[in-house]
Amino acid sequence: MIASMTAKKNPNAVALGKLGGKARAASLSAQERSEAASKAGKARSEKLSAAERSRIAKLAVQAREHKRKTQRKGR
Repeated sequence: MIASMTAKKNPNAVALGKLGGKARAASLSAQERSEAASKAGKARSEKLSAAERSRIAKLAVQAREHKRKTQRKGR
């Protein structure tokens, strides 16, 4: 079984696999992409503890504030 894991991958299959996500995204409407992204985000957040979600939310607020402040200085 270990020997099969070291076997070289088919380059044609690898190329098709790389195109799969981009082709799917291009075929979806903006609403469908948004729904898929929202569903994925919810699934990822369910794996996090409340403390970790809180930490991430605080970092997002800090990033937004920093962006807002730097945009004001440019005006």
